[in-house]
Amino acid sequence: MSFADLGLSDELLRAVTESGYTEPTPVQQQAIPSVLMMRDLIAIAQTGTGKTAAFVLPMIDILGQGRTRALMPRSLILEPTRELAAQVAENFEKYGKYQKLSMALLIGGVQMGDQVKALEKGVDVLIATPGRLMDLFERGKILLTGCDLLVIDEADRMLDMGFIPDIENICTKLPSNRQTLLFSATMPPPIKKLADKFLSNPKTIEVARPATTNINIAQFLVETENRKKREVLRDLLRREDVNTAIIFCNRKTTVRELATSLKRHRFAAGEIHGDMDQPSRLRELDRFKSGDINVLVASDVAARGLDVKGVSHVFNFDAPWHPDDYVHRIGRTGRAGATGRAFTFVTKEDAEAIENIEKLTGQTIERIKPAKVEPTEEARPARSPRSAGAPEEERPARLRKTEARVPSEKPVRQTRERAPSREVDQPDEGWNGPVPDFLSHGFN
Repeated sequence: MSFADLGLSDELLRAVTESGYTEPTPVQQQAIPSVLMMRDLIAIAQTGTGKTAAFVLPMIDILGQGRTRALMPRSLILEPTRELAAQVAENFEKYGKYQKLSMALLIGGVQMGDQVKALEKGVDVLIATPGRLMDLFERGKILLTGCDLLVIDEADRMLDMGFIPDIENICTKLPSNRQTLLFSATMPPPIKKLADKFLSNPKTIEVARPATTNINIAQFLVETENRKKREVLRDLLRREDVNTAIIFCNRKTTVRELATSLKRHRFAAGEIHGDMDQPSRLRELDRFKSGDINVLVASDVAARGLDVKGVSHVFNFDAPWHPDDYVHRIGRTGRAGATGRAFTFVTKEDAEAIENIEKLTGQTIERIKPAKVEPTEEARPARSPRSAGAPEEERPARLRKTEARVPSEKPVRQTRERAPSREVDQPDEGWNGPVPDFLSHGFN
């Protein structure tokens, strides 16, 4: 089947072809015709299956007719994070370049005045995070009574982040006869309840069993100890044919320290986590996409928002606390039919987490033992926070001297560490930089 068989317009097919795509993915084959027929839709699809284009493409053709009105968007797409919102906007820019549609992006951190000006001109497509949308609505800066098409994307992620009450509130402010599309990687009971309440006779499509992992991804559990993780990681990065790799950690402090360690060992590494402002995140992502760096250390703030072609490896430096996060993390590789490899470091303390992951995915992950490695001096956890991760010239001379020593043949004494906190990097909605022109002024 080709995209031409799905009933899309000639202008849209031209943009799709120029983007390098010829055949729709399974979720696109099933979703696009139903959306064009104005049906409500529930789509259960794992990450990397092309579900963004499954709603962006038909929306462009549906919105091709009609005109905009001030402060009343014609369609609304809700995204859990600013990264995903920007990613969807890029898709509209790419596929809608031959259509005369306008678009606005509502996310936190940007001056409201600029966003209100965009809305006053009238927009065909409004892409928003729930918090900023409700803020503007309560200030009387936006009306939703003219919105005939609603997309709730990454619904299970919305649930994880506590956005479901906001979404229910938003749904009550839209016309009751609207078309609603709900996309989710999993279908937990609260999401099923949301769909039953706000969707009308939806068609349900499922391209993979909920929470299954991509069959193109080879998965491995690497048995190790906490003090040896960095050495094992460096050994795997050298042994594996790594094109580009994303390394996931559970805590922001671990992200910073690991990225600093990899740079010290001459790896082209960068980092992205919740404490970074948006311009800094975008710079790191641009460096990763352009090839300036080929290793990106990330917290779960990036687990769903990253869509980078050619990621060959994913490393879970820490086993994820939530089994769903495992599916989304390793889904950064093996995208669009490519193959990938995923390695998860496990210690004795991770037994329950791994059991939950294997129960969720319905598969037993192959266990491997790493090559014998000895921990180096930097494996010592007893570093002062002020000096850990600091640039070479800023660290105390005694630490620089210690790090320059040849690793001891004797085992390094492991000091007792506090139990990891339940700190989860929630993708806040702050945006500290200007919105790119195309996000507020429509397509070129």
